[in-house]
Amino acid sequence: MLPELEQPTLQEQFQQVIQTEDKLAIRTFLDDQNISDVAALVDEYPEYEDGIIAHMSIHRAASVFKILDLAIQKRIIHELPPNTTATLLNELPADDRTDFLEELPSNVVRELIKLLEPDERKITLSLLGYPENSIGRLMTPDYVYVYPWNTIEEVFATIRKYGKDSETINVIYIINEKGELLDDIRIREFILNPPDKKVEELMDDRFVALHPEDDQETASEVFKMNNRVALPVVSGSNQLLGIVTIDDILWVAEEEFSEDMQKMGGTAALEEPYLDVPLIKLYKKRIIWLIILFIGETLTIIAMSNFQKTLEQVLVLSTFIPLIISSGGNSGSQAATLIIQALALGEVTVKDWWRIARREIISGLLMGITLGIVGYFIIFGGHRIFGLFGEHYIRIGFAIGTAIVGVVVWGTIMGSMLPLLLKKLGADPAASSTPFIATLVDVTGLLIYFGTAFLMLKGVLL
Repeated sequence: MLPELEQPTLQEQFQQVIQTEDKLAIRTFLDDQNISDVAALVDEYPEYEDGIIAHMSIHRAASVFKILDLAIQKRIIHELPPNTTATLLNELPADDRTDFLEELPSNVVRELIKLLEPDERKITLSLLGYPENSIGRLMTPDYVYVYPWNTIEEVFATIRKYGKDSETINVIYIINEKGELLDDIRIREFILNPPDKKVEELMDDRFVALHPEDDQETASEVFKMNNRVALPVVSGSNQLLGIVTIDDILWVAEEEFSEDMQKMGGTAALEEPYLDVPLIKLYKKRIIWLIILFIGETLTIIAMSNFQKTLEQVLVLSTFIPLIISSGGNSGSQAATLIIQALALGEVTVKDWWRIARREIISGLLMGITLGIVGYFIIFGGHRIFGLFGEHYIRIGFAIGTAIVGVVVWGTIMGSMLPLLLKKLGADPAASSTPFIATLVDVTGLLIYFGTAFLMLKGVLL
């Protein structure tokens, strides 16, 4: 048998066809590939990125363009000729086009909007008029709607006529002659019923709708709770304005997750991929938090200087400062991470603050007592084995163990309550990042430590 010849990889096929400079062959090759594979080619061959988009059929080019990173999108729009740019922008779904335009400078947006067709320009300007991070920025006017008096046969005729331009046909929206939303019905209900049945016979008048001013994170929770692939967006008077689809919400969730992780790490959120951020911008994003935390740590120096005489009299206390600080900071960071995640998932709200506080106080006590006992036995063992800590080692052990309990409990309270306080004030809970929590607990933890040691060792070592 003859050995089987290895099939060329996608990259090898692309290099072969692109070198032919045959536009028809290039278009045929690109249009035959999966959208994700073409996007990978754009990432891998930046020198051809605008050519790849320009050679594809416009519908597929738009599908590739909308899943590319923002930095690549900007370069492609800058490199494409104006007529191709106009065709591409007009082909993009309104919500994806709005997402792209809102990331550009206002002068660039003005020029690009001029390239849009009148109807698309009107829709885009309407979407850009809604607040940033609102549902209005994500909604699309491309959906299928019918009336209560339509038959199922007429519904399918409407779907065949307008469905190809819709974001999704999984859900059909029912409106009245005033454009008010009456219901939304899944496509399966139409498929499973006879063609002469009327839409109003399928309606139950139960639907979930969003408002254009709603926060995008709130919408994510609504999607999750109702298990929907699309939700209608209505005005205050219940006029159907558009729909939001699950793919847009997933993009929002990914962006929010990345932003929260960056904030929790003690840096301002990056709007672009890490390698695309200019060094000076990266410096500005990080230095502000570092200065805040640096200044915050100077309070630790002030706290220690106030107990200088205590440290001179009982030098062993200084030995345990790193242990005390890390215990409080770690417990606070744990609590903050758990509460921020619970807030993001909608598992808790600000109204649950007392239930959260009770749980954290109890768990803080349990963890603090456990660590306190470990700390005591470290001192006990250190004295028995190595002869450390002097004749009053038992009292020192109790003092340090008690201080650890207090610091850990305080750390869990601060870590759990600070995100809730920021949420109540309308700020981002992720801003109570773990470095910020740790800095606050460092200062207060030292005060608890030295205060406890002073009270328990007074008259013996002090």
